[in-house]
Amino acid sequence: MAKKQFKAESKRLLEMMINSIYTQKEIFLRELISNASDAIDKIYYKALTDDRLVFNKEDYYIKITADKAARTLTISDTGIGMTKDELENNLGVIAQSGSFAFKKENELKDGHNIIGQFGVGFYSAFMVADVVTVISRALGSEEAFKWESKGADGYTIEPAEKETVGTEIILKIKENTEDERFDEFLEEYRLKAIIKKYSDFIRYPIKMNVTGHRPKEGADNEFEEYTEEQTVNSMVPIWRKNKSELTQEDYDNFYFEKRYGFDKPLKHIHISADGAVVYHAILFIPESTPFDYYTKEYEKGLELYSNGVLIMNKSPELLPDYFSFVKGMVDSEDLSLNISREMLQHDRQLKLIAKNIKNKIKAQLQSMLKDEREKYEQFYKSFGRQLKYGVYSDYGAHKEDLQDLLMFYSSKEKKLVTLEEYVSRMPEDQKYIYYATGESIERIEKLPQTELVSDKGYEILYFTEDIDEFAIKMLMTYKEKEFKSVSSADLGIEPDAGDKPSDAEESGNKELFEAMKSILADKVKSVKASKRLKSHPVCLSAEGEVTIEMEKVLKAMPNNQDIKADKVLEINVNHEVFQSLKDAYARDKEKLKLYTNLLYNQALLIEGLPIQDPVDFTNDICKIMV
Repeated sequence: MAKKQFKAESKRLLEMMINSIYTQKEIFLRELISNASDAIDKIYYKALTDDRLVFNKEDYYIKITADKAARTLTISDTGIGMTKDELENNLGVIAQSGSFAFKKENELKDGHNIIGQFGVGFYSAFMVADVVTVISRALGSEEAFKWESKGADGYTIEPAEKETVGTEIILKIKENTEDERFDEFLEEYRLKAIIKKYSDFIRYPIKMNVTGHRPKEGADNEFEEYTEEQTVNSMVPIWRKNKSELTQEDYDNFYFEKRYGFDKPLKHIHISADGAVVYHAILFIPESTPFDYYTKEYEKGLELYSNGVLIMNKSPELLPDYFSFVKGMVDSEDLSLNISREMLQHDRQLKLIAKNIKNKIKAQLQSMLKDEREKYEQFYKSFGRQLKYGVYSDYGAHKEDLQDLLMFYSSKEKKLVTLEEYVSRMPEDQKYIYYATGESIERIEKLPQTELVSDKGYEILYFTEDIDEFAIKMLMTYKEKEFKSVSSADLGIEPDAGDKPSDAEESGNKELFEAMKSILADKVKSVKASKRLKSHPVCLSAEGEVTIEMEKVLKAMPNNQDIKADKVLEINVNHEVFQSLKDAYARDKEKLKLYTNLLYNQALLIEGLPIQDPVDFTNDICKIMV
């Protein structure tokens, strides 16, 4: 029996494919099971057009058999089989796909997509096998043939015996090496795990002889081992079932089975789309944050299936970063797969699916916010930070999608409120949406800068996360209302007539403030009389785009560029401390320096900023005590 050689280009392709196309060796079983499923699909399709054929689904299955002693793994099916010519054409020429040719010839449009379109998946078997043997008998033929190959050196074809229609693929599994353990592909538990991972939703039964233990008859406390044939795949995926058939418990169980998280999902989204692109999806909004969510190690993405076969564990293209907390899967027959079926080409179908998924997630979150406020707030406490990052990232490109999902703590409501709720109750004379920043709600409530805004009866949003102010700066406005920090130099609020200093007072104070500015040098941009302070003697405000809180955040970053806010030291001229300043300016310039430094450091402490020289500060305190 003469050995036939692969064509030169096929030989090179085979060597490349075995060594580089597939990233994981376990993929071979997915490929061979998918081919077996295709072979059964072909009979199903022929039965639709040939009255002489009756397709009884119970007669069709895929069988996996491992023989440790012989080191063989057999994948058999009851599909359409192959003639000698088909073995020659489909297996003798790499990248010659029988499934693709069948699909093209019959213009398959009935929804039973045949996945094997490249004709290379079969050869993934050589990653784990020294010898691959294929015994096949075609539908309508009395003859069977055996194709056998040891890899790139060629193949043989000869007559064989096979009682039934279908195909057997027998892999002679490689011996273990120092770097690779091939025995795992003969282990029952490992084979079941691979099938469950990649081929659980193949529409035909995948059968295996499974080992179990049971009480031994006639003997107490003794067990015996037994083996029985079992179907190890689920076959009918939950996402292809009607929503009316499913309960919340079904969705929760699916979430747990797929190990999407250890929590209980807050919400699920079941999508069955039949439009420009056909796909099914089940998405989950988790209840709690994964331990690694805000780290570089976290991988976003949805499981991606093509016709029930797992293609990618995580497909990041299907989710925008700001919805990266969503778990779940997508199954579509319309995807353009690459040669290894491990990654997707960046095609129009994928973009359409991703866009639709984004809109569905947004709609679900808006619905939760409107109808299940408590549940939404629970979600927001876990993932609100990610929504804010979404507003800030990409130069605010996504702010329109996300602004109505944001929430902040309200000084009036004493709870989280939306921007829509804030704006809806703004008094007519209020120009801005006011906010205050700080490490905690308790710290913010004590800030001197909030006094004037609060006294006017205006609501203040409390920003307690480092991303808050950056996101708002990117948002800029909401419903044509600008955001304004309570620490801004100009609050857009005129003080009451009784609080406004006279022209003479302002002129007299100007020289004092210039003297204080000279003492502080470049630490502040200016010193001025405050329009916002009521009971506190001093505070810092900022001019320009960089606020004091933003300076703190930027300083904490690894690539700190020493960006500083333009600070203004504001003095409450109605506070008794101001009289002490005036007296010192008139009589004792050293005491004025002492008071100025104390007030400046006091303002830094209020803002949570570090004091440049703590020793000098404590010495200054001691000076006023003696």
